[in-house]
Amino acid sequence: MPEGPEGTVSFQRPKDGQEAVRAILEAVYNALKEKGYNPINQLVGYMISGDPAYITSYKDARNLICKVERDEILEVLFANYLEK
Repeated sequence: MPEGPEGTVSFQRPKDGQEAVRAILEAVYNALKEKGYNPINQLVGYMISGDPAYITSYKDARNLICKVERDEILEVLFANYLEK
């Protein structure tokens, strides 16, 4: 909630939502790796452009990644990187 008229807005996503996003990221990462792609490069391309063509359709990875918003993915990535 805002602190005041120009205050900072606090945002918090439920932990179970973060776990679902994490599971999707892992599945997409593994599918990209199995197909011989560099998963990090492909995921970065997707995150920058929003174009799901960066993600293989193998093992339904493209449909999975489209189930979550890119801001949700960023939240999980930041939380995992910065909280460790």
